Amino acid sequence: MPLKLWLFATLTLALLVGASCFIGVAEVFGADLDGQMVMLVSRLPRTFAALLAGGGLALAGAVVQMSVQNRLVEPSLVGTPESAMLGLIVITVLAPGAALMVKMSVAAGAAMLGTLGFLWLARHVPRKDPVLLPLVGLIYGGIIGAAVLWIAWTTDLVQYIGVWQSGEFSGVLQGRYELLWLVACVGALIWLAADRITMLGLGEDAARSLGLDYRQTLLAGLVLVSVIVAVVVVSVGSIPFVGLVVPNIVSRWRGDNLRRNLPLVAWLGAVMVLGCDIIGRVIRFPYEIPAGTVFAVLGAGIFLWLLYAAPRRAHG
Repeated sequence: MPLKLWLFATLTLALLVGASCFIGVAEVFGADLDGQMVMLVSRLPRTFAALLAGGGLALAGAVVQMSVQNRLVEPSLVGTPESAMLGLIVITVLAPGAALMVKMSVAAGAAMLGTLGFLWLARHVPRKDPVLLPLVGLIYGGIIGAAVLWIAWTTDLVQYIGVWQSGEFSGVLQGRYELLWLVACVGALIWLAADRITMLGLGEDAARSLGLDYRQTLLAGLVLVSVIVAVVVVSVGSIPFVGLVVPNIVSRWRGDNLRRNLPLVAWLGAVMVLGCDIIGRVIRFPYEIPAGTVFAVLGAGIFLWLLYAAPRRAHG
């Protein structure tokens, strides 16, 4: 990226991090021990959690869009979070005392299976209308979500569904968010595989003609996406539309060079989620609105615009 763009990105990130650290009910100014504890135990972990979750979901959206060759899909529109919740509710029922890493692993496996199910459906959906595939994904995710709610209702675990769907950071504390650093590791792997993922966007026949092991690359990409979604759902809950909005904004601005765009995608996803978290803290101060709710309102508007613009763009 040009130097001016790097400076702008760094300054914006620094301003949002500073605002996140100092906005809230508790006082952190001064040298008293309570203020230092609030900063170290709550504010900094919360800020890091928002940045990691936003950047990871944005990268996951870019991978999913390349995998299905459609710019109007993302993990929350193909049933991936609902599948992760299904895995979580099952492991909670069968082994309520399981370690957090075990729950995350089960959620990741369920998310991958759910995403594979959507990809199977996608092979049978006509590609002439780009709007049809995300609508199928919404229905597919709704069916899985209904199954999750039914299991939760019959086992008296409905309260867990609210937590997993909330997408909020008020409960993030030191010692309860560190699993999200796995997202940074997965993001590095996505960057290393960016050229192969780009080839997925060409379609199976074209990718194979270029020497790509299509199925192996697709499976690897889905594993990375599933890990990101599972970690975010387990740690802070589902945040919709991040993986849809951010890659589309970057691609319309900078083109479709995935390797060049990945740092921008991660940065924009991180700052948008952190910005929504800050807005949620101040809009009804001293109460909070979950960042997932704030982003859902913003993302839904952009999604409707994309649905409107996609057919016009496809027809010239």
